Amino acid sequence: MDIKIPFNEELRPDTGLYNAKLGVWLFLASEVMLFGALFSAYVLLRVAAPIWDNSILNIPMATINTVVLITSSVTMIMSWVSLKMKNLEKYKLYMGLTILCSVVFLIIKYFEYSSKFEHGYYPSTNTFLAIYFTMTGLHMLHVLGGIVVNFYLWIPGVKMWETEPERFTNRIEIAGLYWHFVDLVWIFLFPALYLL
Repeated sequence: MDIKIPFNEELRPDTGLYNAKLGVWLFLASEVMLFGALFSAYVLLRVAAPIWDNSILNIPMATINTVVLITSSVTMIMSWVSLKMKNLEKYKLYMGLTILCSVVFLIIKYFEYSSKFEHGYYPSTNTFLAIYFTMTGLHMLHVLGGIVVNFYLWIPGVKMWETEPERFTNRIEIAGLYWHFVDLVWIFLFPALYLL
């Protein structure tokens, strides 16, 4: 008996989703558990730590990074909407802007990390910096993963538009769900680490 679970554009009657969208929601559920555990550790460490000095963090740079990531979420949506409207050129523009914003985020983070290292602040310095570098470092890895996927869908993967436009549009939607999750994590990280 040959059972296949195809990638399809039709909605499944049992879930109301197509297979790939169901898969990405399951993946994101595991990511919620990962970051949920880190946020729980953050709360426990913050309550237990005698010294919690986040004054060494650069709030203006983090604020710019927040605006950059929110902008990238908007451009990601616009890239998907452009495909729904059958406008490949606008898709390429908006996806390119999404990737640009992602790279800008990493560049700003590089300068923020460099400043810490120059002043002798490392994960081993204290509990706060340990959790700061762990959480922001893991988030940066997720941003980097998003850049790789979005770049693929922007340049080499766009060939699928000619043969399977609906399937390609679904791939952009799935990549967008991941990207919005990454942005949402930062929206929680920013106030938790920088402002509280």
